[in-house]
Amino acid sequence: MRIGSEAHKQRFCRQFIASHQVFDPRTLPWPELDEASLERMRTVPFWNEVLHTERRAGAIVGAFAATVDDPLVREAVELQGVEEARHAALIDEMIRRYGLPVEEQQPAPLAGDTYRAFADFGYGECLDSFLGFGAFQIARQARFLPEPLFVIFDRLMAEEVRHIVFFVNWMAWWQARRGRAPLRHLVALYYYGRAVARLVGTVRRGRRQNDGKDFSATQASVFLEGFTPRRFLEACHAENGRRMAAFPDLLRPSLLPALAGVTLSCLRLVSRRAGTSGPAFGAGA
Repeated sequence: MRIGSEAHKQRFCRQFIASHQVFDPRTLPWPELDEASLERMRTVPFWNEVLHTERRAGAIVGAFAATVDDPLVREAVELQGVEEARHAALIDEMIRRYGLPVEEQQPAPLAGDTYRAFADFGYGECLDSFLGFGAFQIARQARFLPEPLFVIFDRLMAEEVRHIVFFVNWMAWWQARRGRAPLRHLVALYYYGRAVARLVGTVRRGRRQNDGKDFSATQASVFLEGFTPRRFLEACHAENGRRMAAFPDLLRPSLLPALAGVTLSCLRLVSRRAGTSGPAFGAGA
């Protein structure tokens, strides 16, 4: 299958549309939480950021969909906008049910180039989701919250994987159609650089609540016991590989997994030479 071809477009759009699931966040099997679980949820410092980010995501994707000329691509992007808005509704429902502390904040009106906003959002989602896969798995193994909540949020994570795969294929298709295929990896580096810059800003803010515009899964260190950079990176790399394996016939993000793989290889080599090699992520779980 040639990247940028009609067959490529048909495959990544129709697979995305066909895999859409219909559900209402209000009718999901939300569990009753005991006081200890409620307290753990209320100490997490970034629910406000998550809600704002998801609301902003729906607005960005919806605005970009209105500019897409190709009917099939537009249908797929519109569907992604629906799912992003539903993510915000899911977070909002959780906040309401469990009385989580947030400050109501509506997304600022979008201005400027919608393509650039969509590209920034897409690459940022690739970065945040790669990190989020690891944080989610660590939190689940640590039983940070009751399993029924992880089951609900696993549905959201699965949709994020679909969004990432769709975005990566759309970007490659779009660039190939305009004769920019040789620049594809340079463009990815540019937008990942912008995403990392936003991530660094979030990390610097640390545990303080910020303006809600950037959410990073690296803040998981706030609430995960036994968190170490190596354990986190191992979890991200393993979970990304497991989740992306569901799309063997489409392009998938390659830069972040490759960088993580190289980093982990270096860390393991250093550990072996120092004679301090510890158990890999998941050992003994």
